[in-house]
Amino acid sequence: MASEISEVHAMEVEGNNNYEVCCVKQVDLTVPKTDDPSMPCVTFRMWVLGVLSCVILSFVNQFFWYRTQPLTITAISAQIAVVPLGHLMARILPHRVFFKSSLFEFSMNPAPFNIKEHVLITIFANSGAGTVYATHILTAVKLLYKRKLAFFPAFLVMLTTQVLGFGWAGLFRKYLVEPGEMWWPTNLVQVSLFSALHEKEKRPKGGMSRNKFFVLVLASGFAYYVLPGYLFTMLTSISWVCWLDPKSVLVQQLGSGMKGLGIGSIGLDWSTISAYLASPLASPWFATANVAVGYCLFMYMLIPIGYWFNFYKAKNFPIYSQDLFMANGEKYDILSIVDSHFHLDRDAYAKNGSIHLCFLFAVTYGIGFATLSATLVHVILFNGSDLWRQTRSAFSDDKKIDIHTKLMKVYDAVPMWWFWVILVVNIAAIIFACQYYNESLQLPWWGVLLACGIAVTFTLPIGIIYATTNQQPGLNIITEYVIGYIYPERPVANMCFKVYGYISMSQALSFLADFKLGHYMKIPPRAMFMAQVVGTVLAVLVYTVTAWWLMAEIPNLCDTNLLPSDSPWTCPMDHVFFDASVIWGLVGPRRIFGDLGEYGKVNWFFLGGAIAPLLVWLAHKLFPGQKWIKHIHMPVLLGSTAMMPPASAVNFNSWIFLGFISGFIVFRFRPELWKRYNYILSGGLDAGTSFMTVLLFLALGSKNIGLEWWGNKGEGCPLASCPTARGVKVDGCPVVN
Repeated sequence: MASEISEVHAMEVEGNNNYEVCCVKQVDLTVPKTDDPSMPCVTFRMWVLGVLSCVILSFVNQFFWYRTQPLTITAISAQIAVVPLGHLMARILPHRVFFKSSLFEFSMNPAPFNIKEHVLITIFANSGAGTVYATHILTAVKLLYKRKLAFFPAFLVMLTTQVLGFGWAGLFRKYLVEPGEMWWPTNLVQVSLFSALHEKEKRPKGGMSRNKFFVLVLASGFAYYVLPGYLFTMLTSISWVCWLDPKSVLVQQLGSGMKGLGIGSIGLDWSTISAYLASPLASPWFATANVAVGYCLFMYMLIPIGYWFNFYKAKNFPIYSQDLFMANGEKYDILSIVDSHFHLDRDAYAKNGSIHLCFLFAVTYGIGFATLSATLVHVILFNGSDLWRQTRSAFSDDKKIDIHTKLMKVYDAVPMWWFWVILVVNIAAIIFACQYYNESLQLPWWGVLLACGIAVTFTLPIGIIYATTNQQPGLNIITEYVIGYIYPERPVANMCFKVYGYISMSQALSFLADFKLGHYMKIPPRAMFMAQVVGTVLAVLVYTVTAWWLMAEIPNLCDTNLLPSDSPWTCPMDHVFFDASVIWGLVGPRRIFGDLGEYGKVNWFFLGGAIAPLLVWLAHKLFPGQKWIKHIHMPVLLGSTAMMPPASAVNFNSWIFLGFISGFIVFRFRPELWKRYNYILSGGLDAGTSFMTVLLFLALGSKNIGLEWWGNKGEGCPLASCPTARGVKVDGCPVVN
């Protein structure tokens, strides 16, 4: 009966001429074009499994956050694990109706476990799988700056950071969810997986069913990860060039995939491949190609030229490092320049001297400047007419919509005033927190409003790029830059401004991506909204409590000066965040990138980023027959290395190679094979790797049971981090005379 309803509804849509079929080939090949509006989704099973998934993923991800090899357990793991539990609950729970009225009916088991319940459970899991970025503030203040921060203001900052994005999502859902052109590539992995887990399909001739293929990939990924995860960890970065001359700093700088240029370096480990750029199997080929070009220009042209021509005294420092240095190459003692009021001690800073960055780290900030200006210009030039058309069509009764938007018209939309209430209440709560706890948070009320202004300005242009390329340019640098100039020497204020200006925008895009997933799977929008709000609040609570517990339980957590050399609790991502708070907040951009600093020329990247998409646009207009020109996407190309550091060359090499195999070769020459198995392969590798990682930690890592042999001693490039300037002395490195 359900399939009959589904097909009838689809036929009704197809009988209406005022719609468009899917305008993106990948969506047309992957997303079902039918719906059954009678299928229940907000059920007792959904609540139990959804809340359980959210809590477990929140705890596990915060737990792994602090580790030297951080791991994010994706929602795909929960998406798979809940299927047998859902069917078990459907089999054993009573069918009795406990409450029934004209408006509402409650039963613990209203129908067989279905795909729509499964989607809402996954939305809860997404809330737990997405990190709470503001935890970095808690870590930086308590563990790295070694200052006090009470639980309640920390929790309030984390909660308001996550929830603020709902407001921006509500404002732009008309532009970023409903249009078929906004296809959100990463969602197709989950759509394909839902179909594989719920459809009863026959094995194709000469192949295997998607269910069987998924189980095979999951089992293979699970078994294989024993090698890179425990038995042979060198597989995470095979840097064979370093082995050609073990005593040469130059050779190891060229060959190291972790601390150098990574020539020839490759990682045979799914966690290495998908660590920072997400799954390469979910990235469209034109975006992968832009990332590849941007990475090669940055890593194999810009960095070598700058380093070996000794720009900004580059040879005094490692070729790749996220640390902050003194002029003589020694690491900077940051705590020595912080006064009792948690501001910059100007006298101590004058005595110690200026902070220096390795050339790669400094240029990464410049690339961030260029990406920001390129994003604005690109959207105006290439998407401006579409935005204007969508704005006009929003007020028109005669407008064409794609089939999925048409199918969703049978459900009640989320009223706009719901988003406005969340937005206003949230901004009021942020202002209260910053005023009442000003001594701890340092951010004034006007800083809150300015951060919100930046977030709402960039949500739409960055959302367009993310929804069409699967690449998300960040706002972290511009938010740090703005508040660092306006309100310098206050590191906590800088961190808070960044999370409200940048992460609220990022959270909005996460919510919009979930809305698009619900759009594809035909979930009632109000049910989606409910799952997102409850899941977000629950995840923040678990993340905060878990972080607080780990800080109390693990001695010297994140302190690399006091931890043993083989400790797994070195917190690499938190150290990058801490260094940024020093550069932009404590010291301030004027002393580093302004008239008082030596990196002022990096500001020219703003102009270069604005010009780059203009040149592409002009070339496209002058040579309309050259179709490849329109695929040059400067925000993606320039922003390709935004995650460096902590991402390294081996992550990019492996990601680009697999993205080329999937997005170009298989998609072009074997489209049916790509359609059936590509996203299933991605989901199976995610799940298998995640399950084995947790198992290895519980069985071996938590008990400090290691395996000592040559294959577990890293990539074998110890000299890659050595400076090469004459007379600079660093422990373990040769001195150049």
